Amino acid sequence: MNQQLERLFNYFPGLTPLQQEQLTALQPLYEDWNGKINVISRKDIDNLYTHHVLHSLGIAKVLSFRPETRVLDVGTGGGFPGIPLAIMFPEVQFRLIDSIGKKVRVAQAVAEAIGLQNVSCFHRNVIEEKDRFHFVVSRAVTDMAALERLVRKNVDTKHQFNALPNGIIALKGGDLQSELKPFSRRVDATPLSQYFTEEFFETKQVVFVQV
Repeated sequence: MNQQLERLFNYFPGLTPLQQEQLTALQPLYEDWNGKINVISRKDIDNLYTHHVLHSLGIAKVLSFRPETRVLDVGTGGGFPGIPLAIMFPEVQFRLIDSIGKKVRVAQAVAEAIGLQNVSCFHRNVIEEKDRFHFVVSRAVTDMAALERLVRKNVDTKHQFNALPNGIIALKGGDLQSELKPFSRRVDATPLSQYFTEEFFETKQVVFVQV
């Protein structure tokens, strides 16, 4: 077994055999697609499970989405963080959108190949997205203030049933002090280094902003 994948399984010991099977299938699928469409840096494809899958699942360490939660993944690229999260939470509905059509096609193909029933993928700019969701997730799309302006219209603030209030959950890296200052008490940043020991996660955080 891939050593990175084995470590991922150790971080999430409650995975079902189906979830393990779906996660295991991601490496050959993304390698195949990366040969046709460059969705992941060619030098980074060998780090798929650490830099992309496990990074995406950092959100699952901060919040366990309850069944029937609706989640919008903005700027999903080839399906991150949406596809790993959809594997982890099969009773949660995920909509993955990106403004680059060829990347959306990869996300759709991967979701279909591993049998995900809770994912829909659209070639769409977030400005065009009209529906509302309990949470919006993203990974290194833009700074939080710009992201919040773009997606606040998409957050359902009325129907609350998760452990966190509805809002935005973003995977971020580096020094975020100035970026998060405008949000004052509405923001919470959780270092992923408290969950994952790999060096990659030393500066990575999960940022939650209540809308």
